[in-house]
Amino acid sequence: MDLSNDIKAAAQHGFTMVELVSVMIIIAILAAVAIPKFFDRAEFDNRGFHDQIKATLRYAQKLAIAKHRFVCVVFTVNSIELRYGSNSDCSVAQGILASPSGTPYPLTSSQSFFNFLPTNISFDCLGRPNTMGLSTGLCGNNLSVLTVNRTLQVGATDIITIEAETGYVH
Repeated sequence: MDLSNDIKAAAQHGFTMVELVSVMIIIAILAAVAIPKFFDRAEFDNRGFHDQIKATLRYAQKLAIAKHRFVCVVFTVNSIELRYGSNSDCSVAQGILASPSGTPYPLTSSQSFFNFLPTNISFDCLGRPNTMGLSTGLCGNNLSVLTVNRTLQVGATDIITIEAETGYVH
């Protein structure tokens, strides 16, 4: 009995041709799907603008509560601006607000756009979203508080929802 051949056979390690081809096919499929996502900057720009919009809306609500006054949110196709107002439609605008970092509004993106132009809203002193256009000088009344959630979307990102009554932004 020749043990040297058995030892050599047991010591040989490697991959079969089927295993190598299978791994190469899997890598090719992943490369075809994943690599284009790294070179498509629009998707990253849309997500960044989406996150900035959501943070700005939350900031507007908190600022309205902290300052006990109306904070109006004005949208354009690719920007958002915050203003103080003496009423819910900010017809008497009392200044454009700056972001917490001191950057002046409007927050604008040259690469990202809203799918549909959102309707302007304001937050009252209780943080509730109001319909702009119903001018009221009383902060905290129920005349123009939203009764239906507002939604907005940047590109193909997730939908941003502003809850009626509470103003919660998610």
